[in-house]
Parts: sequence; structure tokens; C-alpha cells
Amino acid sequence: MVVSGRKGKDIGRLAKGLSLIAKEFAKRSSILQSAKNGDFEALLKNAVVAATDLSGLTKGTLSQFSNTPPSNPTSANPTANKPDSVVYFNHHDQPPPPPPQPPPPANNAASTVDVEVLDSRAQQPLEPETQSPEPQPQPPPPPLQRRKPRERRVPSTPFSRALGFAGLGAGLAWGTLQESTKRLIYGTPQSSPGNQSAVSPFLSPQNAERLALALCRMRGAALKLGQMLSIQDESLVPAPILAALDIVRQGADVMPRAQLNQVLDAELGPGWSSKLTSFDYEPLASASIGQVHRAVTKDGMDVAIKIQYPGVADSIGSDIENVKLLLDYTNLIPKGLYLERAMKVAKEELSRECNYELEAESQKRFRDLLSDAQGFYVPLVVDDLSSKRVLTTELVSGIPIDKVALLNQETRNYVGRKLLELTLEELFVFRFMQTDPNWSNFLYDEATNIINLIDFGAARDYPKTFVDDYLRMVVACANGDRDTVIEMSKRLGFLAGMESEVMLEAHVQAGFVVGLPFAKPGGYDFRASNITQSISNLGATMLQHRLTPPPDEAYSLHRKLAGAFLACIKLGAVVPCRELLLAVYERHQFGDEGGEILSSGLAS
Repeated sequence: MVVSGRKGKDIGRLAKGLSLIAKEFAKRSSILQSAKNGDFEALLKNAVVAATDLSGLTKGTLSQFSNTPPSNPTSANPTANKPDSVVYFNHHDQPPPPPPQPPPPANNAASTVDVEVLDSRAQQPLEPETQSPEPQPQPPPPPLQRRKPRERRVPSTPFSRALGFAGLGAGLAWGTLQESTKRLIYGTPQSSPGNQSAVSPFLSPQNAERLALALCRMRGAALKLGQMLSIQDESLVPAPILAALDIVRQGADVMPRAQLNQVLDAELGPGWSSKLTSFDYEPLASASIGQVHRAVTKDGMDVAIKIQYPGVADSIGSDIENVKLLLDYTNLIPKGLYLERAMKVAKEELSRECNYELEAESQKRFRDLLSDAQGFYVPLVVDDLSSKRVLTTELVSGIPIDKVALLNQETRNYVGRKLLELTLEELFVFRFMQTDPNWSNFLYDEATNIINLIDFGAARDYPKTFVDDYLRMVVACANGDRDTVIEMSKRLGFLAGMESEVMLEAHVQAGFVVGLPFAKPGGYDFRASNITQSISNLGATMLQHRLTPPPDEAYSLHRKLAGAFLACIKLGAVVPCRELLLAVYERHQFGDEGGEILSSGLAS
């Protein structure tokens, strides 16, 4: 009887997903109006476009790019043997440009977006990336899932984007029904702590793949939310969904050349190529709201040009609402998460990120703030090749955090320390923080021992009163001061003041867990850390008993702080966390006092 009830619920979900499609057809007037006017050619065209978007067929061709360098670098003909994706602009006032250097390898190319550099072999299916045989007689590592991106137009109209979400909902519903039927016939898989897909038929590997492919096709706000979740671990995000989001983090589909040129012409004017000697149409990286291309300016500077997908900025609100519908449909979001509030904050943050003029100002501001800092570099902004939807910056190189994890322990300790040091400086000294912790935003250059910082779209200010009280709370967490943790939590808005003892205890213990790296002098070994698992266990209790959503500032702040900890865990770094916090605390000037000593002495 229970199985029958579940099956009935899955059929209901399928119907709900299909109803989304019918509702969007009814809401959008363009297709219906074509039929009323007798314009059946337009009707047929729109129907075909909608069907191909829904089914995942590509509008355009597979990307066939080559990273092969020119075979004769000294050739007098600069266009001979060049990569097919690179276009040269011959200007009468200068000699022909030399052949370009080959694009940086995929493990150290840098750009101003928040994803890893794409593999140039662009294909649609998910395929295991096989490892070359090792001479040693040891078992090969498990194959990694890599998605080969396709060249595909961005759905830029409200109807095409809504239809894409509706199709995803219907696909997930159908996948859930298939998995439920399979379990009815063959039985439920064995459940284990690392196998959440055995608990819910929705969390099947097939549904995870559907989610990843749909997000990469849609791009925009939905993909951004997926990338934000992709840096979590299995204690916070179910393993099948995490695997799908890791595919998403590798990059979205890419715009066809014609659509790319339309955006550049509209934003920079038809003469934008007159400021360049070359432009590579193969993107260095492709992200949620834009993709990055390498180019060379007339004065010889290598630059990264970030180009926003058309329609993404205007569809943030509808994308967020569609994501919320999908999350409501899955029934996986607990009430204590306050989804409405989280979506409201996400909408505001994404609106800021889509304003590249604001990002340019933030990048310049960070460049000034870190001009005297050791170990960090912020690339230049090229103003005359930038606009609200296009951002051009100096091209820098380096490897992201997950690649630094393969280096020696001394280097990992150094990078982990610098990242945590920067995080504390941003919040408590600058009160201005880049809140996107994606590992590819921090590019370590081994040659210079410098971390290149990119992507400042998520930068934001924090009020002085909030920062003062938050520092007091961090110190209290580090020193195990229960009363001060509760007092500061009420002042900051994390607690309403009427919580049960169960909620208070879980909240305080979570604070102590986060404060553990700062609790004792000397190096804290993140290799032995179980912070995320401990927080996950306490989080279940807090979600059940929470009376108020966290303050708006906490969403971006905690994302960055969690990202800093996860980066140190990924690196396996040993970091003197307490010493870094003490250095910041001793210099801090509180708004209501010249200074203070909290929680029985931080300096111990």
C-alpha cells in the first residue's frame, strides 16, 4: 500500500511537470498570436525551436576547435597554420600581427569567470575520461565524468527559458517514475551513509544527469545556483546531485559565433575589432552568466573578455521562480531553510553580478586595497573594451585550488594560509568581500608564488555594526563562550530570542565547531577535520527548530567562509588560524569602543 501511494505521488509529480509546459504555452502570447494572425510559418518555426530546446537538440554545430600551435611560428603569413578559432584583424596603421601563442593548457588557463577552463573537445554526451595505463601494477583510479560542452544558442526569451524549466520538471518527474517502477519490480537498493539515491527515487543517477545537462543548456541564474552548491561535500548535498553539479562546475554550453558577435556589436559597437589584433572564438571558460575569450589588444596586452549571455540579466526573476517551483516539486527542501528568503537574496545577488560595470568598479577597488599585500594580484580592467554586459581585464595565469591540492605540503599550507588570511582581512578590515568562493577564482602561480584573484561580480560591503558584532561572535566561538555566542547571535539576527533549549544548544555547538580551528595556538590540521560532517549533523536539528531566517548578510558571508574552510580541507593544509584571527582582532577598532578583550582573552 505504501508503494502504491508513492507511485501515485510520482504520477502526480509527472502530471505537475507536464502542466508547467501547458501553463507556459497559455501564458506566452507570441506563439498563440501567430496562430490567430494566420502566420503559420512563424508558428511552425517557433514550435520547432521550442521542441529542439526541450529535447536537447543543438541549434548550431559542434565546436571543433584545436589548440594545436602554428607549425611554423616564423612564417611571414600570420594567418597560415593558425588555430581555426582565432581571428586576426589587419589594421592599416600597423604591421601584420605575429601568430598568437597557443592557448594556455587546460590546467593553468585563467579567466574572469567562476569555472574551470574547458576541454576543447566539445561533445554532448557524458563520457568517462579514461586514464592512461600506469607502469606500476596498481589499480587505476575510478573514471571521472566529464561533460564535453556544445556550441548552442542561449535561450534568451522568457518563453524559451520557461519552457526549458518546464521540460526539466517533466523529465525529472518521468525519471522518478521510472526509478520507482524499477524498485517496485527489482527491489530498493541497499541504503548506506554514502548512498542517498537509495533513499529517494528522485536522486537517481539518471535524474542527476538530466539536471546537469539542462542547467548547462539553460545557463543563467539556475546554473549559478548549481555552481554555488557544487563546492559543498556529500554531507550537505546528496552524492548523485553533487556529481551532477560537479559536471556543471566544469562549464556550460557555449554561444555560437553569430550570437557572440551580436552581443559584442551591441555592447561595444560595430568597430570593437579595431581595438584588437586578434580574438579567439574558442572560450577559455564558460560559466553561468557569461563566457570568456582570449584576445590581444593593439598595444600587445593579452586580455580576457567576459561576454554575458543575452537575456540572462532580464530573466533572473523568472529563472529564480522556476528553480523554486522545481525545488518545491522535489520536496527535498526542509521548511527551516526559509526558501523564500534565500531566493530573494539570491535574486538580489545575481542582479548585481549581471552588472559588469559594477564588477569593474569592485575589481578596481580590490586592486587598490591589495596593492601593498604580499602574495596577491588583481588584474587590470580595460575600460575601453568594457560595458554593462562585457568586461575586459588583463589575462593572468595559474591553477585553481583543486589543482593546488596535488602539490607539495609546503605549498598547500602556504595557499591555505593566504586564503584564510584574505578572508579575514576582507570581512574585518576592508568590510568589503568577494563572496564567491569558487576554487577557480583563486589561481595560484607557482613561478611567482602569487595567488591571482579574479571574478568580483559577487563583491559586497558589510555594515560596521554587523562586522563588529560578528567579530565578537567569532572570538566567542573560538573561546567556547556560550553566553556571548547567544548574545551576539540575537544582536545579529540569527536567533529570535524565543528558541527552545534544543535549538540553542545546537546553535551554540555549531558555533563551537566552526570556531575549533581558531581555538588553540599553532597550526590547525585541516587534513583531520570533520567540520562539515559535524555541522551537517547539527544543521538537521537547527532546520527543524529554527524560528527565524538568518540575516541577509549571512547568506553571502557564510558561503564565503564555508568556501574558505572547504578550500583548506581540499588542500589538506595546516594553518595557524588563531594567530591570523588574533592579528586581525588586535588591529580592529570597534564602533562603540576603542578596543576590547572578549571571552577571557583571545591572546592566549
